[in-house]
Amino acid sequence: MARFNVNAARAQRLEALGNEWEFEVDEDVFRLPTEFPRSIAKQIAALEDNDIDGLLALLMGPDQFERFCKHDVSVQDVSAILEAYGSETGMTLGEG
Repeated sequence: MARFNVNAARAQRLEALGNEWEFEVDEDVFRLPTEFPRSIAKQIAALEDNDIDGLLALLMGPDQFERFCKHDVSVQDVSAILEAYGSETGMTLGEG
């Protein structure tokens, strides 16, 4: 049986997806990682199910999150962003 090469698999994913996934709000562009460290996954898992701001803050980082908060974005907008993000990157963030 062939050995699974994590580095090769990661390189293939990043080649297909890039390092970041982008979305736009009012002509302001934001970037989310297409992959994130396990430590971030643990922090996401520790969030309350409905902590949308906590989730976005972890994914975006403090500077982007601060810019994002200046926009008038609804819960439905955030849900659409996260749904598109999950669909395009294969990232599953759970139900909020």
